[in-house]
Amino acid sequence: MFDQLGRHWWVLALRGALAILFGLVAWIWPGITVLALVIVFGLYALVDGVFALVMAIRGGTRQSRPWLAVTGAAGVLLGVLALVWPGVTALVLLFLIAIWAVITGVFEIAAGIYLRQEITDEWLWILGGALSVLLGFLLFVWPVSGAIAVVWMIGFFSIVYGAVLLASAFRLRRLASTVGPAGPAG
Repeated sequence: MFDQLGRHWWVLALRGALAILFGLVAWIWPGITVLALVIVFGLYALVDGVFALVMAIRGGTRQSRPWLAVTGAAGVLLGVLALVWPGVTALVLLFLIAIWAVITGVFEIAAGIYLRQEITDEWLWILGGALSVLLGFLLFVWPVSGAIAVVWMIGFFSIVYGAVLLASAFRLRRLASTVGPAGPAG
């Protein structure tokens, strides 16, 4: 596992840089960020639903057509609802982000604990995961605190999380270049 991580350290660095960029955009344009997330989600669901309906009508096996039709109809309905009621969509999207933050945070904490025998400074992975879990819980506890405050909180999390990912990536790069493909000696 260390060998794979060492060779692909730049993916972790890219994730960190994108997280920092997203956080800065959220701070600079918080209102636009919320509205943009809702509109992008609504358009995605609508287009995805239309494509699924087209596939249900034009092709696929007899067994897949009903499922494609149901998926397509649900996507179109969800997309229209998101575009017509962006406020409700923003709240639902907030809860989805909270769930995502908790789940990814738990997995990153587990990865940090698992990697502690292979790398040093595994606390960076654990810290990143803990920050993610904390963000998720805060979003669950105070969802009505206002979309702007939530976007700022998400932006702050993204910047800190991105910095932790960048630090982890460059640490992995340094370790991989010093220990070679066999991994660190235990």
